[in-house]
Amino acid sequence: MNGVYNYAFIDENTKREVRRSLLKAVAIPGYQVPFGSRELPIARGWGTGGLQITLAIVGPSDIVKVIDQGDDDSVNACNLRELIHDTTGVTTTTDTRRATLIQTRHRIPEEKLTDRQILVLQVPYPEPLRWVEPSERETRRMHAERDYSKLWVFLYEDIVRWGEITLSHRYPVMVNGRYVMDPTPIPRFDVPKLHRAETLFLFGAGREKRIYAIPPHTDVVPLQFEDYEFRVEDFDGRVCARCGQGGTYLTEVFDRETGEVSYYCSDTSYCLKRQKRNLGQSVEIGGSWYA
Repeated sequence: MNGVYNYAFIDENTKREVRRSLLKAVAIPGYQVPFGSRELPIARGWGTGGLQITLAIVGPSDIVKVIDQGDDDSVNACNLRELIHDTTGVTTTTDTRRATLIQTRHRIPEEKLTDRQILVLQVPYPEPLRWVEPSERETRRMHAERDYSKLWVFLYEDIVRWGEITLSHRYPVMVNGRYVMDPTPIPRFDVPKLHRAETLFLFGAGREKRIYAIPPHTDVVPLQFEDYEFRVEDFDGRVCARCGQGGTYLTEVFDRETGEVSYYCSDTSYCLKRQKRNLGQSVEIGGSWYA
């Protein structure tokens, strides 16, 4: 760890403020808590909200994992992971099961998370009513009065126009029967993972200066109609070109030279484990050991 910086880079007063906001967010699931988002050595819009949460709660005994759209090796994930490691000295990993603190952008890992883990999500747009209302003052009122009629009309008009709800990400959910929440740009495939999960989910929007949370075992229900129920993406029997298995969220890759379209697991750590399993190597996947 570099002794030039305070532990975890940000000052202790800022950490205490973030922790107080987190406590309120956990006490009121789905409610957006304002906080004084600080400047960091990365640009706003590149994960400053999630990073501030991670830096405020990380401890010397934690094992940290950082992913970007499921990938451990993307530029953003590598840079954030190095910053956390250089300013704290904590152990980092790419193994979801081994990590105690996971920071992610746009995905929830494929392996089921446990009650000893915390998932921190980077949030570009925390307000679920922004689809239908540009005024921040008005959205505050609508949340306070639980007035979500405009959002329901928005979803209904989507069905009238396209025959289904076409939102592929940022799908609005009702948390604990009270607040409508934006689950960040995770795909619909990941939304069911929020419902009654064992893990604590923390959401940080640095640019918008908002923090919210989903505590363990909380009801998280996507908005839906009786005759148009919520459904996740259907990959129509396609499998990953690397591990040869399906049942995960797949990324489509187009090869310009050959014109071929291939599909790969978005979660690179999970895909690598399944490749090792195919080779007969000993590996833990989702809490079960395979040899």
